Amino acid sequence: MDLQVGLIFAVGAMAGSFLNVCIYRLPRGESVVRPRSHCPKCRKPVPFWLNIPIISFILLRGRCRSCRSAIGFTYPLVELLGGGLLLLVWTSYGLSWTFLHYSILVLLLVPITFIDLDTKLILNVLTLPGIVVGFLAALTLDSISVVDALAGMLVGGGFLWMIGLVGKALFKKESMGGGDIKLGAMIGVFVGPKVLVALSLAFFLAFPVILVGFTLKSLRRDSVLPFGPFISLGAVLVICFEESIYRLYFQLLATS
Repeated sequence: MDLQVGLIFAVGAMAGSFLNVCIYRLPRGESVVRPRSHCPKCRKPVPFWLNIPIISFILLRGRCRSCRSAIGFTYPLVELLGGGLLLLVWTSYGLSWTFLHYSILVLLLVPITFIDLDTKLILNVLTLPGIVVGFLAALTLDSISVVDALAGMLVGGGFLWMIGLVGKALFKKESMGGGDIKLGAMIGVFVGPKVLVALSLAFFLAFPVILVGFTLKSLRRDSVLPFGPFISLGAVLVICFEESIYRLYFQLLATS
């Protein structure tokens, strides 16, 4: 069991190392394949023995070996997150096709989240291929039916599209970006109609952040709040804690 835990975490951390490349390069329109990993400041390639997830950051004390420029803490954070998310999914589903199915989704959500936080954009280069991969997973893995995948895509994308229309009518400005709508559709392909629960959780999680932001005046009516991280977190919660969420919901209904 301990060996299995270590292997799953290691695979997730290695995936996180590649996701770091995606997070840095995709918004810049660069290839994620070539050139090989290098320092963004001095451009010198990183030797393979110094490209070990998490460990290399510690050994180098958070600095480039060549030019000694600081390496952002985002790099080990994404690697830790990759390993942690795979362990979380494994805890819920064990080694199964469903584990593989949801692992693909949660790893896709990592670069989407960090890029949205940094640029306030959700890139088509992640969501559109994600939708295709989700349908391929539905066709090949015994985890969700193609009908549920299609329904989830329509529900996820359609719900956010309608929210956007209502928001635009009320506030006379764009209230839901196209990237968020495509992200909702992508998640729906993987989780089916329960994407509606994930999106409801996203709004629930975003509300206190918005409330605090307006109270502290760090947010204004014309501010743009990245919504992708909330959608992603809602999806992870539904994937890993679905039964607990439903149980808590019905308990709250019973006591109200």
